[in-house]
Amino acid sequence: MKSTIKWVDNVQFVAETGSGHAVVIDGAPENGGRNTGPRPMELVLAGAATCTAFDVVLMLNKSRQKFTSFHVDAEAERAEVDPKVFTTITLTFKLAGKGLDPAAVERAVKLSKEKYCSATAMLGMTAKISTEIVISEA
Repeated sequence: MKSTIKWVDNVQFVAETGSGHAVVIDGAPENGGRNTGPRPMELVLAGAATCTAFDVVLMLNKSRQKFTSFHVDAEAERAEVDPKVFTTITLTFKLAGKGLDPAAVERAVKLSKEKYCSATAMLGMTAKISTEIVISEA
């Protein structure tokens, strides 16, 4: 896996990934940024949430769980001193579908957290990660 980070100006960068995609990353105005893109730590949190969402979707599809909507809300708290690592992360999995099996959803979330998601495994070294599941009938 590779990524190249190119400085644009002030604290704005363009990250180019090994798979050929690019994203603008910028800082807050109080740190010299122009707010033209997400902050680096926002991307870390979004990446972790996407990593686990990817796992859960794959497992739910394999277990033939039909969902019509799915999203993960991710919230993190950071240490007050540098390096301001994440200290807590809450991942709330929100799904809607007809006849979703709560046990299958819980199993997928648990397997992602405990076995498959490399991003949350890394972040779990410094942060307490908790999960919540909200299932609605569609």
